[in-house]
Amino acid sequence: MERWSGRVALVTGASAGIGATVAYQLQDHGVHVVAVARRADKIEEAVAKAKQDAKSRGRYHETRAKPGKLYAKKCDVSKEEDILALFKWIKETLGGVDILINNAALGKDTGLTAAPTEDWKIQLDLNILGLAICTREAVQNMRARGVDDGHIIHIGSVVGHQVRRHDNTMYSATKHAVLALTEGLRKDFVEHKSNMKVSCVSPGVVSTEFLKNLPTYVEEVRKLPCLYSEDVGEAVLYALGTPPHVQIHEIIIKPVGEPF
Repeated sequence: MERWSGRVALVTGASAGIGATVAYQLQDHGVHVVAVARRADKIEEAVAKAKQDAKSRGRYHETRAKPGKLYAKKCDVSKEEDILALFKWIKETLGGVDILINNAALGKDTGLTAAPTEDWKIQLDLNILGLAICTREAVQNMRARGVDDGHIIHIGSVVGHQVRRHDNTMYSATKHAVLALTEGLRKDFVEHKSNMKVSCVSPGVVSTEFLKNLPTYVEEVRKLPCLYSEDVGEAVLYALGTPPHVQIHEIIIKPVGEPF
């Protein structure tokens, strides 16, 4: 991770859970982190809480790096105008990004026979289009600056590999799309003879406030073993820490005993 010290990462969905954890982990390794969410006022508190939670579980790892800076910015990743304004600010203030962590996502209890269209649309706009727009802007920024070792990491899900429940169909479909976008971007890099990398980290059930959006699902989840945010964050760090010739294309992480 030493080679990333002093460079810039953008982490979306950083006001809670995995995003907040990845933000502090990168910052601890000397990376300057632009942490974004709709609730920008919650970001710094969430990042500090994520670190404290990891310490309380004995999962916090000290580093010798000088901590990077944290920039908490408001951005609704489901809105293109917010994303473009964010990248304009990053370019003018920090020069650009070297790492993009596409973490922002939303899941709702939505099947294909009874859900309102708006519940589908918000997931498509955030989980797919928002991710794609952030990726486009990050890659274009890197190429314009001559950065050829950048890394894009999508946070996927095990439901991107299987449809777990019928009332989770649309969310599952968006995560299947993330896998396709990961492979498509990898082939884009190959065609451009680029050394940039793309990875997808697909966790099983993670104990975060994300589950509040899935009320019918959460009752089942409470009975299951769960991962913690730092488990996912450590996978992100592993992918980022590989040698230049190694690309971690896909990581699936499940808690021991997960039945699906």
